[in-house]
Amino acid sequence: LNMIRFLLLLMLALLLPGSGLCAVVDVYTGRADVADQGSSERQRALPLALENALQKYSGLLELEGYPDLEQAQSIAPDILVTFYYESEEREWPDGSTETTQQLVAKFAPGKVDELAQSLQLPLWQPERDPLELWVVIDNGRQREVMPIEVAYVRTVLDAAAAERGQPLVWPEPDEEGMYPVDMQLLWGGYTEDLASLDGVGVIILAARREGMEWGVRANLGFGGENRAWRLQDLDLETALLEGLQLSIDQVAASSAIAATDLGAWDHELTVTGLNSAADFLDCLAYLQGIGIVDDVTVVSAKPATMTFRLRLSALPQYLEQELASGAVLSEGDVAGVMVFGGGNRS
Repeated sequence: LNMIRFLLLLMLALLLPGSGLCAVVDVYTGRADVADQGSSERQRALPLALENALQKYSGLLELEGYPDLEQAQSIAPDILVTFYYESEEREWPDGSTETTQQLVAKFAPGKVDELAQSLQLPLWQPERDPLELWVVIDNGRQREVMPIEVAYVRTVLDAAAAERGQPLVWPEPDEEGMYPVDMQLLWGGYTEDLASLDGVGVIILAARREGMEWGVRANLGFGGENRAWRLQDLDLETALLEGLQLSIDQVAASSAIAATDLGAWDHELTVTGLNSAADFLDCLAYLQGIGIVDDVTVVSAKPATMTFRLRLSALPQYLEQELASGAVLSEGDVAGVMVFGGGNRS
């Protein structure tokens, strides 16, 4: 009876999609500003929306260096799946408001994949860890996290991150309006300590007046590495935006797979320590949740041990990098055999 139950669970699990804690970004949908909802304006904006989808797909901020981009954009109407419009009202510091309108267009995934391959774009897997964003302002009298007088920039930063396909999370104050982080830690840009609190990457944008200009220190902590930049601009919004874009550039560059490393590979992986159906299901969900794993099948099964065949969309070395984190599987005493740790993917 137990074996029958196990086999039923096995069959069910193989039909279920992988799950993970990362945000899954829709890299096949792009946006473009429009003046109205007319047909001619939509035709003008569709190539720009496709370019935005390719930006999210690749992690690249600029695609102008790719000579075949314009030709690729020309087929945007032919690979369009669906579209709609979104309007947003923005309030400026002087109290005035501005309403903007965007075309949101979804394109055929297979065709976008083909375009990206023909352009030799890198692939930033759509399963992406969020970045926690702290904005600290020194106005000459005090230092605050996102003071109300600059709250308008949050909309700008959110929009910029969304266009890049980078999920953001914003710290929230407690009931008394306080943040559970030492201000000196934030102002000093100690991303090493902040990133270690919950494992999420962190950006700190710390700004203050320096004469007529704003000086901004952008600090990024991600994947065990910490980077910093110093920026200056007459406009606070522009300086903060540049700091965010530089941070996303770094995250995308360290996460993307080069076009030359993409393809199709079969890889066998033996896992031991699977002492129950629950262990098997957790292990399977972990493997299915790895970005470059397109398919998982069971090759053989022994007591507490299974051999899986993984269909990969990139070189096996990227799988090895994922497994090296030890979040769920660890190296065993036998070469080529991984040991299930019983934990969940983080």
